[in-house]
Amino acid sequence: MSEISAEANAQNLANPLLKAWQTPFETPPFAEIAPEHFLPAFEQAFADHSAEIAAITHDPALPDFDNTVTALERSGKLLSKVSAVFYDLVSAHSNPAILEIDKEVSLRMARHWNPIMMNAVLFGRIAMLHEKRASLGLSGEQLRLLERTYTRFHRAGAGLDDAAKVRMAEINERLAHLGTSFSHHLLGDEQEWSMELGEGDLGGLSDTFVAAAKAAAEERGKPGKAIVTLSRSSVEPFLQSSTHRDLREKVYKAFTARGDNGNANDNNETIVEILKLREESAGILGYPTYAAYRLEDSMAKTPEAVRGLLERVWKPARERALADRDALQALIAEEGNNFALAPWDWRYYAEKLRQRRANFDDTAIKPYLVLDHMIEAAFDCATRLFGVTFEERKDVPVWHPDVRVWEVKDRNGEHKALFYGDYFARSSKRSGAWMTSLRDQQKLDGDTAPLVINVCNFAKGADGAPSLLSPDDARTLFHEFGHGLHGMLSNVTYPSLSGTSVFTDFVELPSQLYEHWQERPEVLQRFARHYRTGEPLPDDLLKRFLAARRFNQGFATVEFVSSALVDLEFHTQPAAASRDVRAFEKQELEKIGMPAEISLRHRPTQFGHIFSGDHYASGYYSYMWSEVMDADAFGAFEEAGDIFDPATAKRLHDDIYSSGGSRDPEEAYVAFRGREPEPDALLRRRGLLETPEAA
Repeated sequence: MSEISAEANAQNLANPLLKAWQTPFETPPFAEIAPEHFLPAFEQAFADHSAEIAAITHDPALPDFDNTVTALERSGKLLSKVSAVFYDLVSAHSNPAILEIDKEVSLRMARHWNPIMMNAVLFGRIAMLHEKRASLGLSGEQLRLLERTYTRFHRAGAGLDDAAKVRMAEINERLAHLGTSFSHHLLGDEQEWSMELGEGDLGGLSDTFVAAAKAAAEERGKPGKAIVTLSRSSVEPFLQSSTHRDLREKVYKAFTARGDNGNANDNNETIVEILKLREESAGILGYPTYAAYRLEDSMAKTPEAVRGLLERVWKPARERALADRDALQALIAEEGNNFALAPWDWRYYAEKLRQRRANFDDTAIKPYLVLDHMIEAAFDCATRLFGVTFEERKDVPVWHPDVRVWEVKDRNGEHKALFYGDYFARSSKRSGAWMTSLRDQQKLDGDTAPLVINVCNFAKGADGAPSLLSPDDARTLFHEFGHGLHGMLSNVTYPSLSGTSVFTDFVELPSQLYEHWQERPEVLQRFARHYRTGEPLPDDLLKRFLAARRFNQGFATVEFVSSALVDLEFHTQPAAASRDVRAFEKQELEKIGMPAEISLRHRPTQFGHIFSGDHYASGYYSYMWSEVMDADAFGAFEEAGDIFDPATAKRLHDDIYSSGGSRDPEEAYVAFRGREPEPDALLRRRGLLETPEAA
């Protein structure tokens, strides 16, 4: 052995990512892992996986399910292990070294996967099995896995000629680089901007908001100050409460300009190139548009089906929003002001109108929505529905001191999963909220218990005070926990079908459905307790909160549907049409009659869902597609007369939460509900079938 290889071998032996983890439940030893460990670990993981793929490809035996499909499922374990830790840190606790490595890794990842997914010999083995699948005697889950494996390789271009494969590989590499750049630019703009609040700038802001603003300043190295950041959990309550119209305008404009400032973090050119390359890749694969390519492998199937749903919702939502706009403008005039309602005014005056119509405002209920109590509520609902219990563990390594870990056990007291909660905003974390995993459930070679993560960006209480949530924050917590349950309750054999490995327009069903429990009186009466006195939420305030839930739904729906429609248009129109991203955005909003007083929930230059990667590209509509199902699905509990009805909960567990991607989603939904979902359930839930006054 040469001195160089001996030295490399010694380094690998010392690399914590390449050793067996002697930690509780074999969890990542985060304190031992440094940025410099990642590239050598990825090198080893790529080499191991390539060798495993070569062994499958060159197996002299005739292809069968075990030596081809199952062997593929067993391959890449080290790569999955290293990737999970790395991408957790990239998103939840990055630093300049990690972000620099991310650029290299994204390129290397594309170069690693391209030859695998376009391997003609490997695809030939899979295609041979797929062709005679009916005669192989496979189980339902095995048939589903074979179908999904074949589809994945086919859609990646495994059947293309050599020249087309070379070009597809080039496109994939470039898209990987561009997606990483997009997310880094967005994080850069978010990290670089904050607005300091002086003593005279606090008008209308609650004590809890000011405390959170001080905690944010402390976290950014400005002790004793108070700042507004570009985290949504900072921006939205400020826009809702601040009496300073000039400051609201400043914050709003900074928030909506992320990635669109003409600086080093500008995302306009990145978007143009992404769309051009996506269009080219779809054409190579034989599709008229990128949206046609992406949506073929979804529940919706076609851009026309997506547009049909969005337009069905758009009309009543826009009508409601316009009626609310007129009411807000009247409120401005009533106060003796003569300015026209602007986007930075909407939340502020909507809150005033809500107080008038429903005698309710968020600041009244926020002291009762303590983060710890809402976590308990989410756990309690899972216990009552599915029999799982949660016990906090202090011995499991974490990536940041704020992260908490719970051991999850099934109704028999057996270990089921670990659940990590990373709840507070910080500059090292990208904005938004998400669920991911460090390890997925599977039973291919013995039971593998999942390690599931929820990441949020809630404002941290200052000076040891508890974190208080807005109603939207509390809903977000339950939403992400619903995703978490999808991962924790998974009960499949094969890794590729585990947990949230389902169609994009089905994956939001378990999360959005779980939100329903958060706003139920039975849950709030137990867990909504005042952070100072411990007093339960007063009945009168609870009634007013429940009555106010549908308020401002025109705004919320317009904000979302417009974003989904713009996403769809980006990927159905020729890429040349959006060479000027701002002009394209303006044109599409004019086309649908977007109220000038409402902006997109995600403007293109900050639309990480569709440009940081391709998971939701042409797929932002998925939240609404799933909402049709979730609104209809919760009706099963309402019809049973018990939101914890055991028989309904068992069907929900067996058909939706535990089955992962092991069955067709339409079939899974019908098995749970006994029929297909009713589309009007969504409009009823949002109160868009009623008159504005009734809502």
